[in-house]
Amino acid sequence: MTRFSRQNLIAFVLVLIGVAAFLNLGQIGRRGEQLDFRTFMEMVDKGEIAEVTFKGQEISGVTSRQSRFRTVGPAPEFQEPVYHSLVEHGVTPNFAESSDESLWFTALVTLVPMVAFVLLFVWFMRNVQGANNRALSFGKSRARMLGDGGRRVTFEDVAGIEESKEELSEIVEFLKDPRKFTRLGGRIPKGVLLMGSPGTGKTLLARAVAGEAGVPFYSISGSDFVEMFVGVGASRVRDLFEQAKKSAPCIIFIDEIDAVGRHRGAGLGGGHDEREQTLNQLLVEMDGFEGTEGIIVVAATNRPDVLDPALLRPGRFDRRVTVPNPDVRGREEILRIHSKRMPLDPNVNVGRIAKVTPGFSGADLENLCNEAALLAARRNKTQVDMADFEEARSKIYMGPERRSLFMPDPVKQKTAYHEAGHAIVAHLLPGHDPVHKVTIVPRGRALGVTWTMPEEDQLSQTREQLIHGITMAMGGRAAEEIVFSEITGGARSDLQQATQIARHMVCDLGMSDDLGPVAWDSGSDEVFLGRQMSRVKNYSEATARRIDEEVRRILTRAYDAAKNILTENKHVLDTVAQTLIERESLDAEEFAELVRKADPVPVEPGWWTAATVVSPTNA
Repeated sequence: MTRFSRQNLIAFVLVLIGVAAFLNLGQIGRRGEQLDFRTFMEMVDKGEIAEVTFKGQEISGVTSRQSRFRTVGPAPEFQEPVYHSLVEHGVTPNFAESSDESLWFTALVTLVPMVAFVLLFVWFMRNVQGANNRALSFGKSRARMLGDGGRRVTFEDVAGIEESKEELSEIVEFLKDPRKFTRLGGRIPKGVLLMGSPGTGKTLLARAVAGEAGVPFYSISGSDFVEMFVGVGASRVRDLFEQAKKSAPCIIFIDEIDAVGRHRGAGLGGGHDEREQTLNQLLVEMDGFEGTEGIIVVAATNRPDVLDPALLRPGRFDRRVTVPNPDVRGREEILRIHSKRMPLDPNVNVGRIAKVTPGFSGADLENLCNEAALLAARRNKTQVDMADFEEARSKIYMGPERRSLFMPDPVKQKTAYHEAGHAIVAHLLPGHDPVHKVTIVPRGRALGVTWTMPEEDQLSQTREQLIHGITMAMGGRAAEEIVFSEITGGARSDLQQATQIARHMVCDLGMSDDLGPVAWDSGSDEVFLGRQMSRVKNYSEATARRIDEEVRRILTRAYDAAKNILTENKHVLDTVAQTLIERESLDAEEFAELVRKADPVPVEPGWWTAATVVSPTNA
């Protein structure tokens, strides 16, 4: 019973009680005082009766004092003496037809309050019993079975991950025709683990498998298994598989399985671990003594590195499917699906949008289309155009524009030179990603932004490309020092980014001339407290000192190189900065044309190995 219906029931019962009480009181007032027959006759003899009505044996009327009364007399055949006595005292009796109406009314008035009380008592007892049932149903599975009621999802609704769909198409074929595989002695995988970054479409892919196969689909989150009560998680696992066996063939989808499938023995503090007990029960159900033929477990996680090895062995999750971020063609397909219901302006180039959104997941692209539609609606447009998509992409990257923020002229000038330094270094370095946009309009926590976009998806990066990225990050602070002979805190995020890239080069990629091709950080980049606490560095303090020195050397050389480039192109820096102060934003074509007209000094091939820094002029 829903909360709304319970409130209605309580209100209904209260109204019944009130109506019954009102009717009962009204009837008592209408009928008057109850007299015995002897008293009635004495009042007749004294002339105290003014009006009398006979209705069967019931006698009612009004006294001379205008008060009502009622009494019960003899049977109608013995009432003649009473009539004569009334007539003698000047009272003309009235007669009413005798019926059972008064009896029914009396019964109704008497029984309604009792019935209302019984109903209220029954409702209260059922609520108490329901609470007890809920208390005893902690061990029941909270899985939701998606039937035919909702919209059916198929592989046509999934784009950008063709290889992942091909891996799962075999599962669909088995669920449709198991004999095709079993007749040759094959065994379908009992479990499929979908691995990928958040938003890549793992849940959508699992629903598409169920939609294509046309079988029941049980969906549950890994966190739904574990409660504060010991043993609840294991009980829910058992109940889930019992339900699934009744609906076989079917699919059980466990989202975020790392919430319950983490590596055993990695907890801190010891004691009984409810999560490990739940995991043990899941291991038994997936590959225990009882067969689970026809039940396929599909799980999704973005942390496969923390899962227990027993969960990943053959016989449980036999197949692991990586769901990556889409490439440029995949992004274009996803954008076409999400923009299918949007009225697009003819100038919208979906391929161009896909090209300038590298690294976007399927969820990011859906959010991009939604933000573009909202921006167009806010501007009272009838169609979504390319400018809406550009603004939506900028908003997702850095947040909305903060045009209401007042920037004093000195701050605006330093910001313009800072962003111009980034853009010019990126533009002049050979092989660097082209500049896409430069702006000094504040967004989020940044006072200005310089965007560079690769011309194609980068599957790997060379040492030169990483050095270019560090040097470009140093361009903002280098420009501040050259022009103003001082530095500000605006380069904080730039320094963090450059330091992270340099340490990655030295410790993970073996790109250090001094330390050689050695990976000094053998652990995973992901944080897992159970492993981090027991992890020991595999290098000495002396090596750690050399690593720090090498990182510092790379950063210092990149900073010196950025200063050299900007010092030789001080005239270009001034031109771009002054134009930014006037216009606030420059797109790729405007920036490239501005630099070309300024006639920049090209970067020489040996720019990185230059040992000396050209002293700034006209600072």
